[in-house]
Amino acid sequence: MSARSPLVLAIESSCDETAAAVLGGHDRLLSSVVHSQVELHAQYGGVVPELASRAHVMALPTVTREALQAAGVGPADIEAVVVTQGPGLVGALLCGIEFAKGFAFAHDIPLLGVNHLEGHVMAAFLETTPGFSPPQWPFVGLVVSGGHTSLYACEAPGRYAEVGRTVDDAVGEAYDKVSKLLGMGYPGGAAIDRRAARGDGTALRMPRPMLHKGGADFSFSGLKTAVAQYVEANPSSTEAEIDNLCAAFQEAAVDVLVSKTLTAARRLRYRQVVVAGGVASNRWLRAEFLRRGTDAGVAITVAPPALCTDNAAMIGAAGYARAAAAVASGVGFDAAALDAVATWPLGREV
Repeated sequence: MSARSPLVLAIESSCDETAAAVLGGHDRLLSSVVHSQVELHAQYGGVVPELASRAHVMALPTVTREALQAAGVGPADIEAVVVTQGPGLVGALLCGIEFAKGFAFAHDIPLLGVNHLEGHVMAAFLETTPGFSPPQWPFVGLVVSGGHTSLYACEAPGRYAEVGRTVDDAVGEAYDKVSKLLGMGYPGGAAIDRRAARGDGTALRMPRPMLHKGGADFSFSGLKTAVAQYVEANPSSTEAEIDNLCAAFQEAAVDVLVSKTLTAARRLRYRQVVVAGGVASNRWLRAEFLRRGTDAGVAITVAPPALCTDNAAMIGAAGYARAAAAVASGVGFDAAALDAVATWPLGREV
């Protein structure tokens, strides 16, 4: 393998997915394996950090072995390792970091930490379908998940500036809380999306918090409260009425996300938007971004659903260039300063 295109192993364990991937280029994905903990945490209505960490310890050797086998390579063929360093649950992050350190130490190869949020953004650059066209820099990046709802001015690889964020709940957190309120379980995004597909979002009027104020910032606690108030006032709602409620909630949340993102693109004079994170797999969100982006003359790129939720492929995409540079420089294992970072805003160094 030449120094210009080394084989890189990527590890992700920031929350409740244990994942490994092998890349042979910044956009050349050779394998991607994800072990989900959804069933483990569903009985508790959300992620239990200690249980997540234990599950990561058990799953990391397996997902790594499966990723190597799927790529048709062995451990000795790997020339560098990249791992999620943050943000995320500290215990969960440490599981992946320490495993990655052991692998890199055993083979005396470079190990680099990657920002999980940058990983979500860079997932859009992975060539996974015929005719794929990568986004063009610069662009506005929207990261939407259970823990994050933020807008970034993405100027070039490694150059990001946050231009807006939620002032309370992340949109994925709002989905989970509404789902729990309606007795639909965890995770909430997929459950609400399914019910919303059967409902009429115009049958109820839900608020659009901060739609016309707050600049590029978001708020979703008021929308969640509106759902709670409806449920309290209508304790005997029919299944059809719950479907309408889910549709109205979802359409309100998506309206705010799309409107503020396109407004930010106009203000920055960017003609490209990248939508990333677990919530980006939502059916209505994807459809509305594509529809309204086309109307506004803004190109929209959303990664395939499998690369929207947490995965190691995106971590590899974000860290590949630095890993390749380390390999070309002949750098061996050196991870003395690599530690978990629970809070790590994209665009800032740790």
